[in-house]
Amino acid sequence: MTFAEAVALVRAARTPSDLFGNEQPAVTYRRMARLLHPDVAPTGETSTATAVFARLADLWARHQGRGGPGLQTRRHRYTIGERFASGDLANLYRVRYDGEHALLKLPRQPAYNDLLDREASALDTLRRRGEARHHAYAPRLVESFRHEDPVTGVRRTANVLTHSPGLVPLTEVNRAYPDGLDPRDVAWIWRRLLVALGWAHRAGVLHGAVLPDHVLIEPERHGVVLVDWCYSVGAGGGSVPALVARYRDWYPPEVTRRAPAMPATDIHLASRCMGWLMGARADTALLRFVRGCTLRDPRRRPYDAWRLLGELDELLERLYGPRRFRRLVLPTANA
Repeated sequence: MTFAEAVALVRAARTPSDLFGNEQPAVTYRRMARLLHPDVAPTGETSTATAVFARLADLWARHQGRGGPGLQTRRHRYTIGERFASGDLANLYRVRYDGEHALLKLPRQPAYNDLLDREASALDTLRRRGEARHHAYAPRLVESFRHEDPVTGVRRTANVLTHSPGLVPLTEVNRAYPDGLDPRDVAWIWRRLLVALGWAHRAGVLHGAVLPDHVLIEPERHGVVLVDWCYSVGAGGGSVPALVARYRDWYPPEVTRRAPAMPATDIHLASRCMGWLMGARADTALLRFVRGCTLRDPRRRPYDAWRLLGELDELLERLYGPRRFRRLVLPTANA
């Protein structure tokens, strides 16, 4: 059987018995899994292999009478559901454990294991050292472990993360308001993002990739969650370990030249996000504020997110008066 033939069979299968209704279903599964696994896919077929392999695993789980493929660790047994999203480095899958819902994050390449290790370390530090009242600004790490692929034997770092429904990334907000979001709506996102950074920096963690894909908001309740801590820098200092290629032009100079990161690095990226989100609707004074936070020399930028929050509040009050709750509606957002 060729890769193409295996893909066709899985795509055509309507029920598990279409693939496994024979005398040796386990042999059939293992044979097809070896052909379809993304790690051994033919050149240019990785995305097809990823989707079809997930479908094969789902059919096999249903054939065995389970709700989805299972994964047992020392702490929990997870039932794995469909793929939730594909990030810069990893795929995320919906999982259930002990009646709870979460996301399983698996890197697409073992070379990214060290970045997921960074994320696990950062989230653990935030939980231990960060003020408890701000814990909602980052996902909680349920556990991190090495997962060995049963087909290829490749070992990957797997992170299981909490996930709240209704969150959308800033990219989705921008798609809903391509001409720019009202600065009065951007204001609460900006304020909460600075709180998230102030909380993390005080705990000794720099995010390193405050980009539109990694800032999630809950529009109705004005929630903000900062995700993907794989690029983080800990208390020991150092440079941001990797760049998100499509956002290369967003990064400040100290990141692209691999110089040490600092709180001003995160503030630069967060300010870029807010300026981009406001677009042409930004007030001149707000644009000046963004420019002051994105200067090339990090020593001239603000470095204290808490202090910057106070300065932002003063500016917003001068522009728009006392704060009032504004309901944000995203017509194209998916909960």
